[in-house]
Amino acid sequence: MALKGLKVLEFAGLAPGPFCGMILADFGATVTRIDKTPTNSLDVLQGGKRTLALDLKKPKAVEIVRSLCRSSDVLIEPFRPGVMEKLGLGPSEMMTENPRLIYARLTGFGQNGPHAPRAGHDINYVALSGILSLFGRKGERPTAPINLAADFAGGGLLCAFGILAALLERHHSGKGQIVDHAMVEGAAYVGSWLIRSQNLPVWGKPRGENILDTGAHFYDTFETKDGKYMSVGALEPQFYKELLQGLDLEGNIAQYDDDDKARHLVEAVFRTKTRDEWTDIFSNRDACVFPVLELNEVNQYTHNRERNAFLDRSETKDDQLVPNPAPKLSRTPASAGALAEQKDELQMVEEICQEIALGPEDVAELCKEKVILTSIVPKL
Repeated sequence: MALKGLKVLEFAGLAPGPFCGMILADFGATVTRIDKTPTNSLDVLQGGKRTLALDLKKPKAVEIVRSLCRSSDVLIEPFRPGVMEKLGLGPSEMMTENPRLIYARLTGFGQNGPHAPRAGHDINYVALSGILSLFGRKGERPTAPINLAADFAGGGLLCAFGILAALLERHHSGKGQIVDHAMVEGAAYVGSWLIRSQNLPVWGKPRGENILDTGAHFYDTFETKDGKYMSVGALEPQFYKELLQGLDLEGNIAQYDDDDKARHLVEAVFRTKTRDEWTDIFSNRDACVFPVLELNEVNQYTHNRERNAFLDRSETKDDQLVPNPAPKLSRTPASAGALAEQKDELQMVEEICQEIALGPEDVAELCKEKVILTSIVPKL
């Protein structure tokens, strides 16, 4: 695997940090998650990682982290500025002991600036990036795209890219560095084309009235007879022609006719057949028309199955839907951590501690002192 041999410490947090660690783990890194509890039901991205629960209020727990850092390549922390420094685990301490360490700080607002100490969530970060102002239908308030743009695309994914860029540079310099990644800036960067294309003809109108933001009848979703939906992206004239032929509307409307009239006609036609019937009609047409699949259907869709886009549900925990890692590498492919063999909790703790010269008796004593937090108490 491409990142085999890479050792990562991930401090447990909400979605973006675990996603960043998941990407590294799926591509082969050994990721050890430092948590407050031995089991974290809110972290659904922990597959393939090891977990060590510590009470970081205790000096011995902090020393365990410091020891792990000395032999790690990457540290990922999701806390507000100053939290790691108060623990004695800030970059100045850790990178003095390990000058090759890549210290990744994944936060909403970054390490400085007036908002740096404030709380926030994806919707706030996307709002401040300017991108949220572009999402929404005509006459409606801005609509957040769930928590995809800042938490995951602009957060965890870009942070993983920053880590890998720093690791590549370390190959030449031998030195680690701090990755200061703010999700506000990440969301804006992911939206670079949206921001830098505002003078192109596809924009220029209020939200929801432009070609790409549901303002055009040839780039939107349409309800079908069975209450499901088709996606239409017939931007270019050749694709639009195929769209009209598939809908049997050729000669009735043109691409840039009055959009309300054209939209009502397209909506009415789509409602005459089921989603699957329309899928069959457009299966051999280059009209950029495809079904809107629901989550319980995606792993059965023919193209997705042939590409192994999702794990076989029978192989996952509780028949769980899990996307396979992307992109696909030809020689060193990734493997979804959801398929990794789960080790016994105590066995995993002992394995991690063994790497810093702590034996089973040491682990048992640290568990007794509640420095290491486990649901299985080892016997002395």
